[in-house]
Amino acid sequence: MSEPAATARGAPTSVDALSTLLDTHDYLASRALATTAFLALSLGKPLLLEGEAGVGKTEIAKTLARALNKRLVRLQCYEGLDTASAVYEWNVPRQLMEIRLAEAAGEKDREALSRGIYQPAFLEKRALLQAIDPPEGEAAPVLLIDELDRADEPFEAYLLELLAEYQVTIPELGTVRARERPNVIITSNRTREIHDALRRRCLYHWVDYPDTARELAILKRKLPTLPAALAQQVVTFSQKLRALDLYKAPGIAEAIDWAEALIALDAAALDPEVISDTLGVLLKYQDDVTALNRERIAELLG
Repeated sequence: MSEPAATARGAPTSVDALSTLLDTHDYLASRALATTAFLALSLGKPLLLEGEAGVGKTEIAKTLARALNKRLVRLQCYEGLDTASAVYEWNVPRQLMEIRLAEAAGEKDREALSRGIYQPAFLEKRALLQAIDPPEGEAAPVLLIDELDRADEPFEAYLLELLAEYQVTIPELGTVRARERPNVIITSNRTREIHDALRRRCLYHWVDYPDTARELAILKRKLPTLPAALAQQVVTFSQKLRALDLYKAPGIAEAIDWAEALIALDAAALDPEVISDTLGVLLKYQDDVTALNRERIAELLG
């Protein structure tokens, strides 16, 4: 019986230490998010992050990988995702070549041939198996399971074994157990509900839109050449848009893109014309763009 997987090494020793570490890598986390992330690292638990698109759920996994000097293994979920794409598959062309070479050499024992082609050398590791079984001597990576809500429910059920025991079962080889637990971050945009069985295995945090002060700090950090007055206008206008009944309110990612576009246009300040011309950077649905006519834009600016 193998020993249970150890928790990840090298994690920050306090919430303040993690906040500082994230800050040095340009991720300005709220205190609540930093606390939950610290507990996930310390306890070796997966971290489930839910929230609207563009609020920084994926980015924290990327930042943690950089900050902890670990490899990021990303599994982008989608409808129809299966174990061959997410966990492993056998390299069939290489297996067939091995069989032909063995037959050419006079090998007739079919059972021996069968054993010979089901070896680790013929196994193609996908994201989940890469995270569970990294190369010898490499630290356990940060595993990002991105937009799990887009995957089908049977795949979500498959994750239960991995998140409960940090192991993957391969029928031809047996069970592969993690020597060290990866740092697992799961994101969801809530296009469907994640099941309770998976939620119970995770620590949870809802990533909300940043308040005005934090969004302004993020803009200044990401775009240091952005004039202070224009940065304030961008944040104020974005915050007002999020209070409207839009199909998809702009996230912090869209606000950063918009500010970058305004820099490229040499805009010194917001006015109805420049906002109308650049709404396609901030909003992604025609109904939302149409709802913001010049009069409405002027009203929001005022």
